[in-house]
Amino acid sequence: MKYFSVLVAVTAVFLFPLVGAGQRGEKEEIVNIYTHRHYEVDEQIFSRFEKETGIQVNVVNAGADELIQRLRMEGPLSPADILVSADAGRLVRARREGLLQPVPSPVLADRIPAHLKDPDNYWFGLTKRARVIVYHKNRVQPEELSSIEALADPGWKGRILLRSSSNIYNQSLLASLIAHHGEEAARQWAEGIVANMARPPQGNDRDQMKAIAAGIADVAVVNTYYVGHMLNSGDPVEAEVGRQIGILFPNQENRGSHINISGAGVTAHAPNRENAVRLLEYLVSDSVQEIFARANYEYPVADGVPHSDLVNSWGDFREDTLALSTLGELNSAAVRIFDEAGWK
Repeated sequence: MKYFSVLVAVTAVFLFPLVGAGQRGEKEEIVNIYTHRHYEVDEQIFSRFEKETGIQVNVVNAGADELIQRLRMEGPLSPADILVSADAGRLVRARREGLLQPVPSPVLADRIPAHLKDPDNYWFGLTKRARVIVYHKNRVQPEELSSIEALADPGWKGRILLRSSSNIYNQSLLASLIAHHGEEAARQWAEGIVANMARPPQGNDRDQMKAIAAGIADVAVVNTYYVGHMLNSGDPVEAEVGRQIGILFPNQENRGSHINISGAGVTAHAPNRENAVRLLEYLVSDSVQEIFARANYEYPVADGVPHSDLVNSWGDFREDTLALSTLGELNSAAVRIFDEAGWK
């Protein structure tokens, strides 16, 4: 397995084949992946696929926007077979730009619930995570929390933390609120959150939890798997932060908690299409879904696959079954509303 990191400048894109990938027309058994995911478990899974199939996996790591830009500029000459993104919104964008192709796979159709994949089979969820409310166990009682919408109430003024509006997780969260309540209600929510922020947005999900532990705020919104990584961090300071944090799955009395996926699609000009489909089907098999879930504290997309013990300790929850394709369709509206609300 070969990994590469790529930096794509705004003014120039470097177009070059993957080292060791071979050229079109060659018979070498390979599959080339452009991925936004950056987890060690992915390397382990790809190595296992290589051993079981004899198909060499070549991986390019970069940001989702850089990878989409690279696919666009490479066009029909792209060596990429699969695009992997850590958010459904980017996959919707890739489809809209003609960078993906439909895959009528009975395996993928059977294994993945309808709301976790493209309605026309252009992309598919591989792992699932919930965006939840976390709180300091000594300063907030879980009974005080209920829904994402309620975080905009004035009683939380100066006690809330969220990431920047440029973060795709927050953009997708707001897109889900637009889908459920309309643009005006979503704008009011965003304005309420801005008014309640303990500080201007900064840092990632881990940083929000660290700020809670430091007493800067009491509540934040994060993806579940970040809590798992904090609790199991090799850094004792991070592990201690994780122990101070409680998790609340919001909106259990109505539509359920907002979820998102890591997902993938076969590129429009995939030179190794059969191998790409074979890898996607492999990634939703029971054994691999369990590896994803246990190693990265994510939820499997396939039904009946065990979670990690830590994830099980958080309890079952009702998830929002809004079609995730909607998140990408409403992304531009979410970005506009964030700007109007003054969410930095």
